[in-house]
Amino acid sequence: MKADKVREIDNNELGIQERDAQEQMFRLRFQLSMGQTDGVKKLRALRKDRARMLTILREREINPALAPVVKQGKKRGKK
Repeated sequence: MKADKVREIDNNELGIQERDAQEQMFRLRFQLSMGQTDGVKKLRALRKDRARMLTILREREINPALAPVVKQGKKRGKK
């Protein structure tokens, strides 16, 4: 995933994707240790993607103005 695409995602979704990547890395490392797969390239790509996500989350933590505006639907008034 390119850094530009990661920057377009809001913090909540980015956190979810980061946790998913971490879980996939765990499963892939487990399979590699058991000799079930040869997914070294996939592991490398996941590690880099996760690092990008964590870097951008940290940038937003330092400077909240960098975070994209979250689009929310119209709120309906109670009748």
